[in-house]
Amino acid sequence: MDDKIIEAVRLLKRSRFTTAFTGAGISVESGIPPFRGSGGLWGKYDPRVLDIQYFLADPAGSWGVIKEIFYDFFDTARPNIAHLTLARMEQEGLLGRTITQNIDNLHQEAGSQIVFEFHGNSKNLLCLHCHRRYVAGEISFDHIPPTCRECGGILKPDFVFFGESIPQLPMAAAYEAASLSDVFLIIGTTGEVMPANQTPSWQKNTEPPSLR
Repeated sequence: MDDKIIEAVRLLKRSRFTTAFTGAGISVESGIPPFRGSGGLWGKYDPRVLDIQYFLADPAGSWGVIKEIFYDFFDTARPNIAHLTLARMEQEGLLGRTITQNIDNLHQEAGSQIVFEFHGNSKNLLCLHCHRRYVAGEISFDHIPPTCRECGGILKPDFVFFGESIPQLPMAAAYEAASLSDVFLIIGTTGEVMPANQTPSWQKNTEPPSLR
């Protein structure tokens, strides 16, 4: 193991551009369980609550579970040593960017500045009618579903639900990172969720299928 650590340090020092690619496992030590696998949230909750068609058909039902997971439970999580280490690596010029599948905002809270979120961020809410954005902390969850102050439209967490497309910006940033990076740090991901799981294996100067 010591030899592998020494080799990893050598590669990082020599790397002209390094990317961190993170998934749910990096946040487990912060008290956030993964969605899949043993002890995962989908063993306790019905994943349909995060299906966009289900949400649109029954926003109050979806919001009851969403509030419990993301705004009662997750909201108490704080960055752990892994988040803090990546932030310090970025500050010291050892890390070019972080691409994450997580929606918990912990990389930013740790101090990382160059973060691209494949699945959005639970700290923000979006009005489905007028598209006004809110910070979650500004909104009361006493009434479910929460509604827009301007138009009364239903608010949706600004992260990607099942059935929604990945935003173009993190997709483009991930492809660019694949073409630039000498080293990919893959941390805390099972590699099961597409298209994010394709990122580390994209060949340099090869356009990923999802961007064609």
